[in-house]
Amino acid sequence: MTRLLLGLMWLLHWLPLPILGRLGKGMGSMLFLIMKPRRHITLTNLRLTQPQLDDAARERLAREHFQGYARSVLERAVLWWASPRRLARLIEVDPAVPIEQMTKRPTILMCPHFVCLEVAGVALTMAVEACSVYSRQSDEVFDEALRRGRLRFTKDESNLVAREAGIKPIIRIMRGGKPFLMLPDMDFGPRESIFVPFFGVPAATLTAPARLAATTGAQIIPVVARFLPNYRGWKVSFYPAWEDYPGEDMEAATRRMNAFIEDRVREAPAEYFWSHKRFKTRPEGEPGFYDRA
Repeated sequence: MTRLLLGLMWLLHWLPLPILGRLGKGMGSMLFLIMKPRRHITLTNLRLTQPQLDDAARERLAREHFQGYARSVLERAVLWWASPRRLARLIEVDPAVPIEQMTKRPTILMCPHFVCLEVAGVALTMAVEACSVYSRQSDEVFDEALRRGRLRFTKDESNLVAREAGIKPIIRIMRGGKPFLMLPDMDFGPRESIFVPFFGVPAATLTAPARLAATTGAQIIPVVARFLPNYRGWKVSFYPAWEDYPGEDMEAATRRMNAFIEDRVREAPAEYFWSHKRFKTRPEGEPGFYDRA
């Protein structure tokens, strides 16, 4: 079945992006109706983080999120199989991949979980060798397809580090001169996390970006990928390197990271990964948010 689905994705990559994007949007509208548990998670996250919206507005936003997420899944076919020339035409990089700046010192490219984050990896690896972490998939066929997709523009398979390998391979690769594309904003439980606000809600947040920057002397350069209007492609934005980061206070550094992500979410709220249980881990004694009444 997985091979059949991957074959279908390969066929889809030949479609013009406006057609593929509209197919994804329609699929997302359908999934919003069918995937009740994920819809519940999404609406719960929006209720917690967007209290200024009424129920109808949050439901519209949740539906738009499903549409965007489904689009990103189908459009991954273009990222995995389209020609470099086509990708260069579809990906707008602003201002440019900071290659020269990244050669001056170790670099962490902090990439929050927007639905188009795979585009950031493609834009980066089309320009320079870089490393990232991935989670092994239980389906071996899909795992191999995922690895090939993410490694298509790199020469070294060790650039894709399995999460269970830990931090040491990443430090070694960074010290070898390659930037590290880091996804910093998932709830991986209390280990190596602290509770800092995310839209005013205490969220278990990894201190790893700050600790890794302190250990390696790396600069933090945020990067965010979003849809361009009218199905024209994607925009990958590289932001200025953070000054005086992380400093001596790991909690303050982690709060700074969440505040930056909040600002980017406000710019494209439907494109953030709301269907993840961002507040799954709670401070001791506090009830969970996602249990149904």
